[in-house]
Formats: sequence, structure tokens, C-alpha cells
Amino acid sequence: MNTNLTETDDLEPEAEGRGTRIGLALGSGGARGWAHIGVINALRDAGIEPEIICGTSIGSLVGAAHLGGILPQLTEWAENLSRLGLLRYLDIRMLGGGFIAGRKLQDMLDDALGDVKIEELERRFIAVATDLTTGHEVWLRKGLLAEAAWASFALPGIFPPVLRHKQLLVDGALVNPIPVSACRAMGARLVIAVNLNTDHLGRKPINGQLPEQSEMDTVPAEPEHEGKVTGMLKQFLGLNNPEMGLVSVMASSLNIIQDRLTRIRLASDPPDVTISPHVGNIALLEFNRAKEAIEEGERAVQIALPSLWEAMDILGVPKPPPR
Repeated sequence: MNTNLTETDDLEPEAEGRGTRIGLALGSGGARGWAHIGVINALRDAGIEPEIICGTSIGSLVGAAHLGGILPQLTEWAENLSRLGLLRYLDIRMLGGGFIAGRKLQDMLDDALGDVKIEELERRFIAVATDLTTGHEVWLRKGLLAEAAWASFALPGIFPPVLRHKQLLVDGALVNPIPVSACRAMGARLVIAVNLNTDHLGRKPINGQLPEQSEMDTVPAEPEHEGKVTGMLKQFLGLNNPEMGLVSVMASSLNIIQDRLTRIRLASDPPDVTISPHVGNIALLEFNRAKEAIEEGERAVQIALPSLWEAMDILGVPKPPPR
């Protein structure tokens, strides 16, 4: 695999005493990624604060929010997001590199994180993206935190690519769905991976999660697109036939790619502990189902804690004091 370690050429050699660092690799998975919030909260409650966080796609977004100090605000927004509220953020467009412009979501992220730069964070962070031109894996570890997170989250065909330093960047899930390798390169002694892709194949979204027609009629449209938006969204979301909607077909295809690539990457560079929230019944864009995803993330940590304590003993990583 061709890997372009953009912005990582100056990775420091592991300094003395840094070999006990804990790295957290937050994987891709669309709306299932709200489970990362539950994972981070449950690890913190157990006294575990990873010194290194590397994220792909939604993992980058949640990781950036955590290190940028806005995770509580993101959690509140996500948990109060309704199906209709979600549609208000989907600025549908006919042309461009993605079906959703994503400008409203980008603006919200920019406003929340401001001018925070990755290199100014107290802990190490990498957002993994894909160079659309070369197919290289790109590690973003400098510059604006919000921009790096969004570049890593630019789902192909859904959101447009991000132009950053003359590179067209899209979702890092195309090359590295769970960035264990990035955590290792940053000096992590123990790597915890969060895999959101363990149980989605063969699973379908719960019926009734898509918006009703009465809700669709209230979605605001730009004047020049009025009369087209409702029909476009129905086709986009697959309201008439959920399994044949554009999002469903794209999501199923991406899920297959992520599942196969995740197995390959984890086999070649396995984490020390894997946390696997059961969120396979949450579809790619069902971001309004944050509460259940967060709960599944918390539950998965409780299941994984015995393995985590054992791994810390084996690797000589100090355990947190009892609470």
C-alpha cells in the first residue's frame, strides 16, 4: 500500500519515558461514530486518558472535539438532533464533488473550534485522510483542528473533497479505517482501537427511522431549488424503497470496503485492545440516533475493561489509581 506520511516527516523519536503512552484509534463508521463519545467518557470514568488520539472520518471529528474541549457541546447537539433537524443541515446540491455541500456543518465546527491548531493541543492528535489524486494515506497533524477533522470526514460522493495544501482530501476510511498504525508511529506503547464495523454487514437500519412525508414537506428550500428538494431528498434517502436509496447503496458499498480493509489493516498491525460497540443497525447518515450509539460505546468499554487491565499489566503501562 502506498502511504504518504504528509505532515509526519518530523515525527519525533520516542523520548525516554514515553514508552508507557496510551494511544486511542477511533475508527470510521458514519453516524455509528457517536459511539466514540461513549467510549471516551467511559474510559475517562475508568481513569484512562489516552495521551495520543488518532482518528479516521467520524473518529477524527469526535477526537478533535474531545481534544478541542467541545465534546460536551457536541454531545448535547447530537443527542438533541431530530430527524427533521438533521435534514436542515443537509444542504443538498446538484453539482460538485458531493451530494451534500456540508457548508452548514463545516461552519458549525469552525465556530466551535475557532482557530485551535493541532500542534497547540496538550495531547497528540492525527486525523487520517485520503489523497484523492494519488490514493495515498495522509496524516494531518498540523494546522487548524477543524479543517483536519473535516478533511478526514469528507465521505466520497456525500461531501465534497477538501483542498488543503494543494491536495484534494477525502475520507480516510478509504485507506485506513482504524488508525492503529498512526498511534504506533506517535509513540504509543498500548493501543486501544474502536472498531465500529464489526456487526454491520447483513444488518439493516431500524424501520421508521427515515423522515415521514409530513416532515419532508417542512424542510426549507432555497428559492431556486424549491419544488426539487423534496423529490431529491426522497430519492437520496430512499423513502420509497430504503434499500435502493442512493445513501443506502453508497453506504452498503462503503461498509463492505471498510469491513474488508479493516480486517486487512488490523491483521497486519493489530491493536492491543479492541473495543467493539454493537451499532450495526445504525445507518451511515442516521446522526439523530446519538443517544443509543453513545450508550453502546459506554457498554462496549465495560466489556473490554478486563482485557484492557490485563494488557496494561503485560505491557507495563501504569494503571490509574482506584476511584
